[in-house]
Amino acid sequence: MIGPTSSLADVAFAVCTALERNGYRAVLTGGSAATYYAPDAYQSGDLDFVLTLRGTRGEAALTSLGFVRKGDFYRHPGTHFLLEFPNGPLAVGEDLIQSWSTDHRGDEVLYVLSPTDSCRDRLASFLFWNDFSGLEQALAVFRARKAEVQLDVIGAWCRREGHNRKFELFEARIGQSAGPA
Repeated sequence: MIGPTSSLADVAFAVCTALERNGYRAVLTGGSAATYYAPDAYQSGDLDFVLTLRGTRGEAALTSLGFVRKGDFYRHPGTHFLLEFPNGPLAVGEDLIQSWSTDHRGDEVLYVLSPTDSCRDRLASFLFWNDFSGLEQALAVFRARKAEVQLDVIGAWCRREGHNRKFELFEARIGQSAGPA
């Protein structure tokens, strides 16, 4: 049950599970994926899932949890977290995301960007819009999940996107704080 003490992870698992049980695959992305991986470093106020809602089963799944559609968002009276469903496809920059992490908690499921793709997603705002908060969020995800982050994939992506120097800054910041693996 979603309520005032529900964390972002609690809401994410509930929403993803309800949608999954109604035939939808929803992948947690954006700042909410970063919060999932590094909750002590970054707190998103909304949950971003990429999927396509068609018909009424997706709406019914969200309604069964207590969410009500308000414009582009879904709100729940028991939590401050909003739900958003950005248009797909699931991508980071020009790269389409073909796989993601699947986490289980009891009988609940959560599909979420991998730690590597979450770093890339947060770095995208730094690469494309000079948003240093995106750099900090990527660093937080790296610090929280460094054993699961593939720096070579991130570096190759940054080069393809034309931002090798910004990757070098990311890498330098990692070197300053990486500590033991």
